[in-house]
Amino acid sequence: MTNIPDRSIRICADRGGTFCDVHASYPDPENPEERKEIVVKLLSQDPGNYSDAPTEGIRRVLEIVTEQKIPRNSVLRTDKIDYIRLSTTVATNALLERKGHKHALLITRGFKDLLLIGNQSRPRIFDLNICRPSPLYSTVVEIDERVTLVGYTSDPQAEEHAIQFDQAGNVMKAYSGKGWDGEGYAEGPGEIVKGISGEAVRIMKRPDPDIVRRDLQKLYDEGYRSLAIVLVHSYTFPDHERFVGDLARSIGFIQVSESAQLLPMIKMVPRGVSSTADAYLTPILRDYLDGFFEGFDEKLKGGHISGARVEFMGSDGGLVDLDNFSGLKSILSGPAGGVVGYALTSWDSKEKHPIIGLDVGGTSTDVSRFDGRYEVVYETTTAGVTIQSPQLDINTVAAGGGSCLTFRNGLFLAGPESAGAEPGPVCYRKGGPLAVTDANLLLGRLIPDYFPKIFGRSEKEPLDVEASRIAFEKLAEDINTSHDGKLTLDEIVYGFIKVANETMCRPIRALTEARGHATSKHILASFGGAGGQHACEIASLLGIRTILIHRYSSILSAYGLALADRVYELQEPCSTFYTANNKLSLIERLDKLTNDVKTELKRQGFEEKRIHVERMLNMRFEGTDTALMVLAAPDGNEDYEAAFYKVYRSEFGFVLETKSIIVDDIKVRGIGKTFDNLGESVYAEVARLTVNLVDKSKADSVYSVYFDQIGRVDDTPVFLLDSLSVGDTLEGPAMIIDQTQTIVLVPGARAVLTSQHLYITLNSLS
Repeated sequence: MTNIPDRSIRICADRGGTFCDVHASYPDPENPEERKEIVVKLLSQDPGNYSDAPTEGIRRVLEIVTEQKIPRNSVLRTDKIDYIRLSTTVATNALLERKGHKHALLITRGFKDLLLIGNQSRPRIFDLNICRPSPLYSTVVEIDERVTLVGYTSDPQAEEHAIQFDQAGNVMKAYSGKGWDGEGYAEGPGEIVKGISGEAVRIMKRPDPDIVRRDLQKLYDEGYRSLAIVLVHSYTFPDHERFVGDLARSIGFIQVSESAQLLPMIKMVPRGVSSTADAYLTPILRDYLDGFFEGFDEKLKGGHISGARVEFMGSDGGLVDLDNFSGLKSILSGPAGGVVGYALTSWDSKEKHPIIGLDVGGTSTDVSRFDGRYEVVYETTTAGVTIQSPQLDINTVAAGGGSCLTFRNGLFLAGPESAGAEPGPVCYRKGGPLAVTDANLLLGRLIPDYFPKIFGRSEKEPLDVEASRIAFEKLAEDINTSHDGKLTLDEIVYGFIKVANETMCRPIRALTEARGHATSKHILASFGGAGGQHACEIASLLGIRTILIHRYSSILSAYGLALADRVYELQEPCSTFYTANNKLSLIERLDKLTNDVKTELKRQGFEEKRIHVERMLNMRFEGTDTALMVLAAPDGNEDYEAAFYKVYRSEFGFVLETKSIIVDDIKVRGIGKTFDNLGESVYAEVARLTVNLVDKSKADSVYSVYFDQIGRVDDTPVFLLDSLSVGDTLEGPAMIIDQTQTIVLVPGARAVLTSQHLYITLNSLS
């Protein structure tokens, strides 16, 4: 048995829709200063062999490291484990498939249909048959309560007319604007209190405890165990939501999603929809996590004080602990790990080259951008549900290895339909449709001899090149019949690849050119199973000259977990004008949140020097509806006004200089750094490497591959990545293959192998 120290094995598992990827590291027994790495890849679902894929992957890791046989389904000891980090698509799949938890919506009386009505947006305005997604909640209960804000939004003298409070929250000056009748503090009767945002709140009716308890008990008796509570103006006055939530928990509801606690922001519709999504998804996520923890000893759930830590990847690219992980934070948990992986392994703080991440999977391609900071959006739509929650800005397009290829109305089409895993493309031997994988196979960009023989009904056969050829020949007849000149089979097949490549370029241009960034000044970081087959041609189309493909590109979402930082955020509503007089009070509130964030991260085990803080204001021009989360320039002055003008001009192309600026929210994001730095960047390594041009005679084999402009190259060399050494240089045309991916080097491309990457440069751009 290998002598492994306690709390030394670090395990990261990414549970995707098809595969579960596990990356682990542990001290080298012969050199404890160095760490050895293990990669395990297994099916996400295989009920005949194991009940939970991450648990099974961790069992296999422990077997390898300890050199001891561990029976399946036995409770795993965690004394040797430092941490387990997980990303999961459980909540995402539940939302896409509408298999979440039955829950009830509790909302202010008179607003029963608010979330059904929504915000009147029409994403497809020309559709004649509009199918609106059904709401996530199963029933609605109205709470007879009401609060309102004193005054009105468009009052040009709002600050002069507003109620003024002393430090203790007592009214010093009554409201004096329109609607005030000269009696009392506001426009009508009711207790006046100061909201969290600083606004004056008039309590018109408090909820009746007996009636609320009766309604809740009725829901509980009907089998409901999850609730979403959405009350008017709760973002600034959450007392009524807390009261109802406490009552619900005392009755026995296991999940209570209070909108003000989840998302203390103005706008009731997105806040409400987000709360119903949380009530819908969190119980499903908790059920899965409970099952996960059952596979380990009791120390695991106790946290880092008594045993191994368990951390989860949030949709914003930061790690959170079990107490802070919820359905709302997990929707992009899987793809976020990949973004973190390429961002931290590809970024150079000295060179500052912006990077585009290209994740080409089976049914879709995910695209993102990194320029020193993660690009985060605060409102996204998934499966017809618009959710307001911080998420990495990841654009997805329906083009991947399984995208169906068709010819309609004289057009070559790739996607959006997908062959999926079952039946899969034609070459999978299950009677599926033509797909991008078939095209790559026929062009020689996939080689059956290097592919696992897992296809056909017996799951023991290789890829079927002949079936793909017959299907394409049939399609070619139809195309040439409607085409003036006769195209060869290779030209037709490659035509579909060009369409697929252009489809994948579309979201990249949306993230770059559409936002004022020159695409050609970026570096392309390609990952995912099919990324290497398309990376060179996509870079060429975009004018990009440098491509990075990480050694672990096929499991980069799991590898990214090992590099990710712990994140803790606090946010409060504000609703005040950004003026010289108000800036001091805004800074004071930011200071308080900063102290609270640092205290929490210190509680989680981070030293002061490993904590980085980002202080933000959510700002908009008066009279407009769009607020932007603004981070001040890192010069210490915290000039949020200048930063807002810069961000607004970049987003919209103009600024409204005559308008006042309103601050809707203040936010502090604390980052507990996992690593101080990740060592030498790939660019610095390439600059100092002594390169060794590898002769084609050292290739493992040769294969006939089709390339644009030059056609077939019958003796294209095929190299095995594992047999190459650091500094080895290959020139295209060539193929580089390892156990999980195939990389196509086009003519004019040059690839240098570094310690962690394949560094590809394109000398001639088409």
